[in-house]
Amino acid sequence: MTYSSANRGFPAGNPIANAIVIIVGTLAIAASIIIGFVAFLVLASIILIMAAVVGLRLWWFNRKHRRQPRRDANHRDGVIEGEFTVIAGEEKDPR
Repeated sequence: MTYSSANRGFPAGNPIANAIVIIVGTLAIAASIIIGFVAFLVLASIILIMAAVVGLRLWWFNRKHRRQPRRDANHRDGVIEGEFTVIAGEEKDPR
């Protein structure tokens, strides 16, 4: 059995069956396009919301960073400068 491209057609010889196949095929293609478009909109909305959240968070951090007072160059982390008084007490053996 050989099939040629010139003799292609619908498998059914009934014109009503051919019309039903065309209508159902058209509806299936249209439904696929609509579902694909809705899925694209949902995905685009999720990406847009995530980008807005990240952008808002970065803006908030930058705003908070600008409000903090700047430290002097002489101050190091963990070092507190100030005066103190030694109160007499027990002396420990330096060994």
